[in-house]
Amino acid sequence: MIILVKRGTAMFLKDNKKTTYIIAEAGVNHNGSPETALRLIDAAADSGADAVKFQTFSATALVRKNAPKAEYQKKTTGEKETQWEMLSKLELSPVIHEALLERCRKRGIEFLSSPFDQGSLDFLTDCLGMKTVKLGSGEITNGPLLLSAARKGVSIILSTGMATIGEVETALSCLAFGYTEPHCAPSPGSFLRAFASGEGRAALMNKVLLLHCTSEYPAPVDEVNLKAMVTLRNAFRLPVGYSDHTEGTAVSIAAVALGACIIEKHFTLDREQAGPDHRASLDPVLFSRLVKEVRLAERSLGTEAKVPSPSEWDTRELVRKSIVASRPVRKGEIFTSDNLAFKRPGNGMSPFQFWELLGRTAGKDYEPDEGINE
Repeated sequence: MIILVKRGTAMFLKDNKKTTYIIAEAGVNHNGSPETALRLIDAAADSGADAVKFQTFSATALVRKNAPKAEYQKKTTGEKETQWEMLSKLELSPVIHEALLERCRKRGIEFLSSPFDQGSLDFLTDCLGMKTVKLGSGEITNGPLLLSAARKGVSIILSTGMATIGEVETALSCLAFGYTEPHCAPSPGSFLRAFASGEGRAALMNKVLLLHCTSEYPAPVDEVNLKAMVTLRNAFRLPVGYSDHTEGTAVSIAAVALGACIIEKHFTLDREQAGPDHRASLDPVLFSRLVKEVRLAERSLGTEAKVPSPSEWDTRELVRKSIVASRPVRKGEIFTSDNLAFKRPGNGMSPFQFWELLGRTAGKDYEPDEGINE
């Protein structure tokens, strides 16, 4: 399993450990409060998460002022305000970002954020020095932002919610071009050439990780389609993780079993708070449980070799059977199905040798239940 390890603010792909990288998606669950955002960092660190992720955006740059809310946002925050009005209350200033980054450093947890516009991307990379950014599912068709992120040379975690396999390929083609052609004019044809090139493929392998997800909050379990995560990995030969919007922890554990190298899960201090994402999030107690369950799932995966585990060797002999005499057998007597039986423990002749014994003569006397040794 390819995994992510922390090094400063950059994340590097490794394959020498079997550890799933767990991201606590704080998102906008701070409700615009710097104090709550700091508490989310502390709670994420205490839970054992590897990273805590926020969202960096300008509401004005992100959405038209008359844009309606998504249905799930209407259910959680009402229908009176527009999406712009809702998001305007959830912006975090540059100063707050710097405070969040510093708190993450002090707590030993990775700081991540998702930019939703060019100015926010510039701030994260040029001002905060971020070496990795997460691009949400809504940006998978935002070619200019994808291209800009790649040309900055940062690693990209790309969510693929709502996307077809073709749209994912188009996004990756744009990224491949951005990584390998820093000065050439972009075009669909140049994107495809970059995607098909060895240099482009190498850049994607070094810089990009895909996240499968279902963009509904909370996501219905029967619409998760986790097997698509495997399809993404096989199609693009890239490391793949899962951004989980379902309720509970079961689907995340299933994703780990299918080879997810990242699990991203929404995280809140209180699921009953007002706000668009709280009800599709885990609170600190549940998030801590998720981390423990993921670590248990990892330990259970083991290797692909089908061999007895260390703890099975003693049991193996005790519960398997050996060939024994079912009644007294005298030397020279012919072994038959009537005078042979199969009983525990398995420290003698294997029952698979039964047919070899049939018709042979006993070389010694055997008492009932005595193991046959011929």
